[in-house]
Amino acid sequence: MTEPGMGRLGTAYLRCIQAIGRRLPYGTNVFDREWDVLVVLDACRADALRDVAPDVAFLGDVGTVRSVGSSSSEWLENTFGGREETARTVMVTGNTWTDRYLDSESFAALDEVWKYAWDDESGTVPAAAITDRAVAAARERDADRLVVHYMQPHHPFVPDPLAGDGGMARTGDRSSDANPWVSLRRGDVSRERVWDAYCANLRYALGEVETLVENVDGRIVVTADHGNLFGEWGLYGHPMHTPISALLAVPWAETTGTDRGTHTPALDPPEPLPVSRVYGAETDRERLAALGYL
Repeated sequence: MTEPGMGRLGTAYLRCIQAIGRRLPYGTNVFDREWDVLVVLDACRADALRDVAPDVAFLGDVGTVRSVGSSSSEWLENTFGGREETARTVMVTGNTWTDRYLDSESFAALDEVWKYAWDDESGTVPAAAITDRAVAAARERDADRLVVHYMQPHHPFVPDPLAGDGGMARTGDRSSDANPWVSLRRGDVSRERVWDAYCANLRYALGEVETLVENVDGRIVVTADHGNLFGEWGLYGHPMHTPISALLAVPWAETTGTDRGTHTPALDPPEPLPVSRVYGAETDRERLAALGYL
């Protein structure tokens, strides 16, 4: 995969960088760190989270960790592939790449919210849908760990959309050629305009993360699958196998969640989630039966 809208010279340049990236060691797998709930903000730069952190009550210091991928597909594959912990993990996600890179039967449960809560008007999965399903998962399922993958601040920028943004590709195939990074590369929009919209999208997601923090128990980490390029090394977006700090140095911020019962989930999947054959099958079947799903 290469960035959309690139000419032949730009594509050749990127491929040279990616050839190097494929040979470099990866970063820290999140399962090698301690957490109960992992909040993944898609394409969130560490400096962006630091910029908004003073206005977010539950966020303290924002550190960094080196990601295991510079794109979602790469991060998913390198994070969950072959890890025993996955069988004891529930994942709630809005990221469409899960359909191609994850096996639902390897998880205690994999809730692909993007399959049933997609918003055509905004061209993405609303952050509130992810929060709703994550709170339900925390209360209803007995798993060791919970991964909650929000699609923001990845474009489209929900509270401050940019003209011409075609939104996310729902198929998990590739980004649309109509996106902010192509517009920024071409000079059709200023870096400041895109940065402001990107940060507004981040604040929008963090509002939902605050609700999550108030409705789940345990050690919560806020991080990202990868960052996003705003012109570093002449590149934009988040191409895979690209060893640039703005992509691989992702945020890592810790907080503590306490379920105060302030949010009541209302969103249900159209059919019961597949139950892992590896872990917690009987427990989850009992819970699903009690809820009337079986």
